[in-house]
Amino acid sequence: MITKRIIPCLDVKDGRVVKGINFQGLADVSSPVELAKFYSACGADELVFYDITASAEGRSLFTGILREAASSVFIPLTVGGGIRTVDDFDRVLKCGADKVSVNSGALEDPSLIPQAAKRYGNQCVVLSVDAKRVDGQFRVFAKGGREDTGLDAIAWIRSGVQNGAGEIVLNSIDTDGVKGGFDLEMLQAVCSVVDVPVIASGGAGCVQDFVTLFQTLPKVDAGLAASIFHFGEVSIPDLKRALAEQGIPTRL
Repeated sequence: MITKRIIPCLDVKDGRVVKGINFQGLADVSSPVELAKFYSACGADELVFYDITASAEGRSLFTGILREAASSVFIPLTVGGGIRTVDDFDRVLKCGADKVSVNSGALEDPSLIPQAAKRYGNQCVVLSVDAKRVDGQFRVFAKGGREDTGLDAIAWIRSGVQNGAGEIVLNSIDTDGVKGGFDLEMLQAVCSVVDVPVIASGGAGCVQDFVTLFQTLPKVDAGLAASIFHFGEVSIPDLKRALAEQGIPTRL
């Protein structure tokens, strides 16, 4: 079995890491550079860095903070927010990112995925999807969870992978920040239609939620979380030891 990854997520707004519940009520947490250094030192497998208001505000992703964070960590870094063109991929990768996450930009222009995959390789293109239940359907939301696109999330993810996305980050808006566990039903639906790595996001509240995730859905490659790591509710070393004790392979 492939080693499972633990990935802290840094949601950045106005140069600071923030966190809310169901994408609402954002609270200031810390400096992204300091948090990135901390997570790199304590055993995180990767980091995800989102400029969460770039798309909604119609601007490009910050680069100064990104460059500083990338130069201070030695683990893979995925960056997203305001990525609309292949040139945006180029700019972010030159700042030190290893992978680039697209969400609203791909919804506006689906050809962005195959263009970027052709230039940089599938492994560089991460399709991030914010999904929520609407009338019994998993629906794709854009602009940081603010806008219902009307698209079926499972169909959108399948087409994204067919067009060259090498990894999926599935964030359930229904469970985001609630700390009641990952959205296993939604994740199962995605895992059943793609053969690329799937990262579970939204809902982690304790160590057991990660154990349940990987035991229930062995096809899920990674668990991503924010507030439980930011506020010290779960430490990454403790989490990894607990996973190993349950026979779940992890990099200790």
